[in-house]
Amino acid sequence: MANIEEKVEKLVKDKIEKIGYELYDVLYLKEGKKYTLRIVIDNEKGITLEDCEKVNNEITDILDEADYIKEQYYLEVSSPGIERVLRKEWQLKKYIGEEVEVKLFKKDEQGQKEYNGILKDVKEKELQIEDTEGKEHKIERENIAQVKTVFIEGKECE
Repeated sequence: MANIEEKVEKLVKDKIEKIGYELYDVLYLKEGKKYTLRIVIDNEKGITLEDCEKVNNEITDILDEADYIKEQYYLEVSSPGIERVLRKEWQLKKYIGEEVEVKLFKKDEQGQKEYNGILKDVKEKELQIEDTEGKEHKIERENIAQVKTVFIEGKECE
């Protein structure tokens, strides 16, 4: 499925950027018996339903022509939301200095399966975060199940 995501990203990225949006992510998911192609867009002003419709209308024909997906699927265009999942290298680097939640596949040497703190550094094999007590943790990337930003009430959204 990652191959489809990469192909679709290359196919629609320029078109989405030309109409004023950032392509944040592409996800091809099987949910129950149905397949969903989720195109996640962003821009500095935030994303409205009208923005999603505009992008949907711009990319539908391109996707149909390319015919990368043989199964019947639902096309969904959405915003990344307030708490954003950080799957890509550029996303992690963009949110250095921000509060994140890191979930692990299995407990680490400290016996923890989850960390919350400020993302301090992004390296090839590890992420470094600083917890609320000022302690720094190096987390092996191969054990990371998910990294997402944490919404802090009262803090301005980006």
